[in-house]
Amino acid sequence: MAPASTPHPAPDIPTLTLATGAAIPQLGFGTYKVTEKVVEVVSSALALGYRHIDTAQMYHNEAEVGQAWAGSGIAREDLFLTSKLDNPNHEPSAARRSFAQTLLDLRTDYVDLFLIHWPLPMHYGGDFVTTWKVLEEFLADGRARAIGVSNFEPHHLRRVLDHADITPMVNQVEAHPYLPNRAVHDFDAEHGILTEAWSPLARGRAASDPVLAEIGEAHGATASQVALRWALQRGDIVFPKSVTPARQAENLQVFSFELSADEVQRIDALNEGEKGRTGTHPDLMDRL
Repeated sequence: MAPASTPHPAPDIPTLTLATGAAIPQLGFGTYKVTEKVVEVVSSALALGYRHIDTAQMYHNEAEVGQAWAGSGIAREDLFLTSKLDNPNHEPSAARRSFAQTLLDLRTDYVDLFLIHWPLPMHYGGDFVTTWKVLEEFLADGRARAIGVSNFEPHHLRRVLDHADITPMVNQVEAHPYLPNRAVHDFDAEHGILTEAWSPLARGRAASDPVLAEIGEAHGATASQVALRWALQRGDIVFPKSVTPARQAENLQVFSFELSADEVQRIDALNEGEKGRTGTHPDLMDRL
């Protein structure tokens, strides 16, 4: 899987508007658990036209992501790069030090979006507000063009909002047909926070769902494409991950059809609440 020497023109991916006024592509490429041949995998995604790449300090692949984009021929201003603060780095000095390393690894002097990865309410004396204040520093000095949080429930967000100078611009949470996370989604929307949906395919479960497959047949689409289209139509930002170019290309082909209200209602009915969660609940994530 050799990277293309010249990137393809970016497909017509819609954008949403951050509180800063900047545009964020609504469909991107996720790098969670991309740990082998990372440069080749990300280079393939960029060559296909992805321009929004989501990584994190926790993923241990920022350097390879940086290498891939640096060799892609894509201008920095045409790329939207997101990373996240790792759990051991919440103390202000560690946050500042690790963020500087993130920029070095990504081969850039700024990221388009930087997030607190988890609230970790059982660590650091339950104080994630001080960590948020450090992210506000990164925004003020221009090294982060936008800042936000990840895996924050409404009660976590309220604490930030009570003390923040800057409202988080994004909240990245698990969301898919089996766990729509509507309470978080609605709270975000009420406060002008964009919702990013991680695991939009429920760690692959959506690909074999008979309801999604049946809906897809009417549109010449796969079950996975239907799940992504559902997320996009509800206003989420998604970044599915695949290490194969064919699947990467398939995930881009979700803008040629639209789900009807009845189809959306059928997908909404797949909601299993907490039973449908594939990851750790934010109140319980304690891993440093």
